[in-house]
Amino acid sequence: AASTETAIQYLSGHGSDDAVDWDFFCTDGRNSGKWSKIKVPSCWELQGFGTYQYGMPFYGKADPPGIAKEQGKYKYKFKLPKEWAGREVRIVFDGVMTDCEAQINGRKCVGLHQGSFYRFKADVSDRIFFGDKENLLEVTVSKESSNPSVNLAERRADFWNFGGIIRPVFVEALPAQNIDRTAIDAKADGSFAADVYLGSGQDSDFKVVAQLTDKEGKNVGKAIEVPVRGGSDRVKVEGAFSGIKTWSPETPNLYNVTFSLIQGNIVRHTVKERFGFRTIEVRPSDGLYINGQKVLVKGVNRHSFRPETGRTLSKQDNYDDVKLIKEMNM
Repeated sequence: AASTETAIQYLSGHGSDDAVDWDFFCTDGRNSGKWSKIKVPSCWELQGFGTYQYGMPFYGKADPPGIAKEQGKYKYKFKLPKEWAGREVRIVFDGVMTDCEAQINGRKCVGLHQGSFYRFKADVSDRIFFGDKENLLEVTVSKESSNPSVNLAERRADFWNFGGIIRPVFVEALPAQNIDRTAIDAKADGSFAADVYLGSGQDSDFKVVAQLTDKEGKNVGKAIEVPVRGGSDRVKVEGAFSGIKTWSPETPNLYNVTFSLIQGNIVRHTVKERFGFRTIEVRPSDGLYINGQKVLVKGVNRHSFRPETGRTLSKQDNYDDVKLIKEMNM
């Protein structure tokens, strides 16, 4: 069954508490002009490189004089399992601050990604080695963006401007025929809908089967089967379930759904997602309702931040922040 699942290999650590050494060269500021080592993920200022700079003095200016503009150049060598040959292989960056370009084995894989706070990925199936042959990943990160709107949105405000690969980097391998991604909408009344987006290579005799399970792993209701129409890259899975427990911030009941892409009677790819049944609505001139109950929102603006590690956090840091916010009844 493992060969039908998405396989993942981390190239970095998962957070600030298990970061991995990569080769690193900083172009300006502290410890610049020479190759050394850096922890990934991290903000390079906290690792002794570049220039500490606060964004507020430059507020409202897209490209002001005196702004720190160093680049970081990263190198990392890695091997992949020989069993991954023939699969669709992607490199995934969870967050890079700020502009990012990357190549694998001397060939471009990320042309230019701009913006620090979300995941991006690239298909590298045709430029990667498997088994004993090493791969070389080279990443160039520009602390300042060449896009003025990114700088105004992310770097000219009341916080420190950091640079670096601030979140994890990993490689994922999917079967050649695969589910690319899913989008789930499960309502408080037990209705379930999901858009299942398919990778290339689906022609005829494919279907998607979805099975819900509870947190104990017991099946919830019957499996839902939907045929893949020829040439379509998306399948809509819909069903209704009785006796479900709804999700809310106070009762965060969660379920799992396993989507299987099946050709004839052969399972090609399985993807498992976690979700909750909940209905969130905004009623005009009235307010926010969750599962039909009015909710008064008291909010705080959370910056993912620690004095020791900047914007790179551990899983425990994230949990601690959420607990603190809950303790404040926010």
